[in-house]
Amino acid sequence: MKKRVIALMLALTMVAGLTACGGGKKSETTEPKDTTTTESSAPEWESYDEKIAQIRLETDLEKREALMHEAEDQLMDTWAVVPLYYYNDVYLQKTDVDGIYCNKFGFKYFGFATTPTNEFSLQIASEPDKLDPALNSTVDGACLAILAFSGLYTYDAEGQLVPELAESYEMSEDAMTYTFKMRDGLKWSDGETLDANDVVYSWNRLADPNTAADYSYLTTAIATNDDGTLQVEASEDGKEFTVHLVAPCAYFLDLCAFPAFYPVPQHAVEAAEGADTNPGAWALEAGFVTSGPMKLVEWKHNESMTYVPNENYWAADKVSLTKINFMLSSDDTAIYNAFKDGSLQFSDTIATDMMATVKDTPEFHKIDTLGTYYCGFNVNSELFDGMTVDQAAGMRKALSLLIDREYIVEAIAQAGQEPANTFIPTGMADGNGGEFRVNDDAYTYPDEEHVGYYNPQLTDEAVDEARELLKEAGFEFDDSGMLSESTPINLTYLTNDSEGNVKIAEAIQQDLAVIGINLTVETREWSVFLNERKEGKFDFCREGWLADYNDPINMLEMWETTSGNNDMQFGR
Repeated sequence: MKKRVIALMLALTMVAGLTACGGGKKSETTEPKDTTTTESSAPEWESYDEKIAQIRLETDLEKREALMHEAEDQLMDTWAVVPLYYYNDVYLQKTDVDGIYCNKFGFKYFGFATTPTNEFSLQIASEPDKLDPALNSTVDGACLAILAFSGLYTYDAEGQLVPELAESYEMSEDAMTYTFKMRDGLKWSDGETLDANDVVYSWNRLADPNTAADYSYLTTAIATNDDGTLQVEASEDGKEFTVHLVAPCAYFLDLCAFPAFYPVPQHAVEAAEGADTNPGAWALEAGFVTSGPMKLVEWKHNESMTYVPNENYWAADKVSLTKINFMLSSDDTAIYNAFKDGSLQFSDTIATDMMATVKDTPEFHKIDTLGTYYCGFNVNSELFDGMTVDQAAGMRKALSLLIDREYIVEAIAQAGQEPANTFIPTGMADGNGGEFRVNDDAYTYPDEEHVGYYNPQLTDEAVDEARELLKEAGFEFDDSGMLSESTPINLTYLTNDSEGNVKIAEAIQQDLAVIGINLTVETREWSVFLNERKEGKFDFCREGWLADYNDPINMLEMWETTSGNNDMQFGR
């Protein structure tokens, strides 16, 4: 989240974004090795889609793990995904604030925080893109969804799954059917009854193509009826919710705790003005109906949001805060100054220039997460026109090899991140009792020594290889090893406007300039950035993905052709 995945400073939970760019053209006199120019330079992707479908149905865990390695191999062979480092999460929190907890997926739980005054002022991002849980695909949006809504299950302070709207569940012997018993007396914030019928409506809404939810593909774990609706049912009294799966799913309860699956109020969703054309119209301003510990009562767009307790929340007696105030900003310096002078009690953004100052203070927190900060290429970009599939992949690989990941981690991120050479991050389980990113008897990474797809350190050999790959794609170099004026490479890198992300972009700009590549850095405000990414208006961009649950399929299924998180436009 997507990650999918928050105008946040790097080193925090970031999710991806893209925009339009112009590609450099080769000289008319310099022909690629394959002169067939009508062939698409984008990789064939039907086989990848088929492999993901196969993984979802595979019950042999060893075979499933092997298929996931094959899928990551295919993804990385495109070189459209360029990992830079594996995430951890850092933030600042005043020492008199307690009760906040986080999980390994970057979600932060603020609803049960305690402060001396029972009021809480914090910052997690700039203006959120969407507050409808089904439509959100960012980590900041997920944190806001967790504050305002409830799922069947949730995570506790120890990171364990615990019941929320559901009181308990029963699983069939074949692990294909789950039946949840709903809590008594559940209500929406407006006092209307909340029961299993709301869950049926909301899960079908998530799966409905007309909703256009980025995370609709997560519902493919659930069996469907002939009319395309999900095989989910509510009992006549609304006390039980039953779901039928297509195959046993070890992470199914994680899905029940994931914000995209949170119930939403049908009566409010469908009554909103503009609902016919905009499924999220009901949650565009303060005052919308919620089910979680807090509700939004004031929203000054691009400035602030104010939440107060939801008296109809099922566990309202656990909420001690009387007000939460969010500062909406991407100005890292202003955010730090507000934290320093006490205007903020929590900051999810740390200015790069202040990282060394705060790292050894009791207000600094660092937690492990499962995710990867990366860059991405649009495989359909004009940048690759006239190339074969292999030449386009070779060009992308060349640019990846030129990036100094260690510099980015040590000089910019500064929070002990590990330079990345795989998309699936360090620490992720393999679904078979072990860790995925390891060399073992069943699988060895192409770069065995560095346990990945390349050496994450920038070397002279890597620069030489980059030149050779670009030559194979039709580019020429002068005697000093710089790109010839006859075959320039000009491209644009898009990032959201937070300081850390811009500094990473500028570092990449300098890395590519070493052999004469001209990279122009462009920035966008967060919500614009997210939407241009979704629309495929980009050549090269900043990306990031924090896992939604601890299984490699989550890092792989986002690249299906129809996925709303398929930023690189595979198969399109």
